[in-house]
Amino acid sequence: MASADAAALSPWWRGAAIYQIYPRSFQDSDGDGIGDLPGITRRLPHIADLGADAIWISPFFPSPMRDFGYDISDFCGVDPVFGTLADFDALVARAHEFGLKVLIDQVYAHSSDLHPWFAESRAATDSDKADWYVWADPKKDGTPPNNWQSVFGGPAWTWDARRGQYYLHTFLKEQPQLNLHCEAVQDVLCDVARFWFDRGVDGFRLDALNHAMVDRQLRNNPPAPAKPGKRRTRPFDFQVRLHSQSQPEMLGFVERIRRVADSYDAVFTMAEIGGDNSLAEMKAYTAGEHRLNSAYGFDFLYSPELTPKLVADAMAEWPGEPGEGWPSWAFENHDAPRAVSRWPAPEDMDRFAPVKMALLLCLRGNPIIYQGEELGLEQDEIPFELLQDPEAIANWPMTLSRDGVRTPFPWEDTLLGGFTTGTPWLPFGAANLHRSVGLQQGDAGSMLEQTRHLLAVRRQSPELRLGDFELAEAKGQVLSFIRTYGGSTVICAFNLGREDAAFSAPAGTAQLAAVGGATTTSLPGYSAFLGRVAG
Repeated sequence: MASADAAALSPWWRGAAIYQIYPRSFQDSDGDGIGDLPGITRRLPHIADLGADAIWISPFFPSPMRDFGYDISDFCGVDPVFGTLADFDALVARAHEFGLKVLIDQVYAHSSDLHPWFAESRAATDSDKADWYVWADPKKDGTPPNNWQSVFGGPAWTWDARRGQYYLHTFLKEQPQLNLHCEAVQDVLCDVARFWFDRGVDGFRLDALNHAMVDRQLRNNPPAPAKPGKRRTRPFDFQVRLHSQSQPEMLGFVERIRRVADSYDAVFTMAEIGGDNSLAEMKAYTAGEHRLNSAYGFDFLYSPELTPKLVADAMAEWPGEPGEGWPSWAFENHDAPRAVSRWPAPEDMDRFAPVKMALLLCLRGNPIIYQGEELGLEQDEIPFELLQDPEAIANWPMTLSRDGVRTPFPWEDTLLGGFTTGTPWLPFGAANLHRSVGLQQGDAGSMLEQTRHLLAVRRQSPELRLGDFELAEAKGQVLSFIRTYGGSTVICAFNLGREDAAFSAPAGTAQLAAVGGATTTSLPGYSAFLGRVAG
C-alpha cells in the first residue's frame, strides 16, 4: 500500500495540528468586551484557511470566573457571557463544515464552590454528596489536616463552618477538590463526557488531570530540596507533591474515560500533565490502547531558552516503541508566556518566530498552536492595576502574569483590534496591534502567510504528520533530524542562533519549505530548511 493510502487510514487525530482558542480573547460579537462562542464561529474561516485540523476551546462553561472558567458551576452548560448551548451547537456544526474537529476542555479535578454539588456536600456529613469532595477534620489544635500547599499560595485547606471540617483546594479556595476516589463522582464525570460527545464534540483536553486524585490517608508531603540558582516564590514549590497529586489509582479513572470515548466514533483524549514526575505519568496515562490517546507536558512551555539539546532530549523520550502513547507539543498557551518573548533577544523576535513555528510543525506528535502564535504575537505587559489573573495578583511581582498571553486577538490594526466595539476585558499592546491579521494577510513574507505555507507542507507530508523521528545533529545552535514514513524521508534543519551555520542536504533533496533564506547548502542565522530526500 502506498504511504499516502496508509496515512489516510490513520486516526484523524494522529499528527493533527490543533489550534487553541482562549474564548474570552478571540472575538467579541456583542460589544461587551469579552469574546464569545458566536465570535469564534465568525472567525472559523481564519483557522480553516490557516490549515489547522482541529480547534481546542478553553472553558466556556457557567462559572463565577474566579479563575476565568476553570472554576465551573455547571459542567453541562454555557456561561451567558459566552452565549448559549445553541450557540455552541452552531459552532460545532460550522466547524465540521470547514473540516475542523472540535476539542473542548474538561476539568475533572475540581469545581466551583458555587456548584450545587458543593452546596449539598458542605451542608452535612451525611448528605448524599457528603464524600463528593475532599473533606477532613482539623488537627487537635484546629490547624489544617496536613501540610499541603495551594498552587496559588498558602495552605491547600479552607475551614468550612457549615460542615465543621476543612475542604481541599489545590488551586483557589473557590475551587474545591472533587473526590475521585468516590465512584459516584467518577460516574457523574463520565456522564458529563457523554453529554458533550452527544453534542458532536470530537475530543477533550483534560485539564490538570494528575491533580484529580489525592492520597486517601492525606499524608504530609516531604520537603523539596532547593534548586541552585532558582528562587522559590510559592510555598507550593517547597514540597515534593508525593501525596497531594499523581496517585496510581488515577489510572483506573483514565481507563474509564477512554472506554466512554471509545463508545463514540473517532474521538481524541489528550491530558495536560505537569509536575516533577510528568514524563512517567504522561507515559502511564497514554500506554496501550486502553488509556488516553495523547498527553502534553511542560518541556517547552516554561523553558527560558530553546536549544537543540532541549529538543533532542524531549524527542528522545518518545521514540515510538510498541505500546507507547502519542505525544503532543506546545510552545505557548493560555498559562505560559509567549515563546518569542522568552527565547530570542527582543530585536530578533520577528526573525525567530517563523523558525520556531517550523520546528513545532516538524516534531513527531501533535503540534498545538496557541491563538496569535501564527501572527508572532509577543507577551503583553499588563500594569498591576489592570491585572485579572488571580495568581499574578496574589504573588505580585514575582509571578509572571498569565494576562500577558491572554490579551485580545488583533484582527485589525485599529484601537480595538477588530475584537470588540466595547471596552476589551484586557488592554491591547501596541506592538501586537501592528501584527494584526489585516496587516499580514496576503504578504508572502509575513508570519501569517509563512505559517499557512508550513501547515500546508505538513498536511501534504505523511512523513511530518506520522513518520518516525531520527536525530541527525544537535550541536551549538544547529538542530537537524529526519522524519521517515513509508520509505520516504524528509530532512528538517534549523539554525536557532544569530550566526550563519554550515549545512548540506543530501544530494537530490527537493525543497519543501525554507525560512530565513535557508537552502540545501546554507543555514543563515534564524533559518529552517525542510526537504524531501531523493530515492
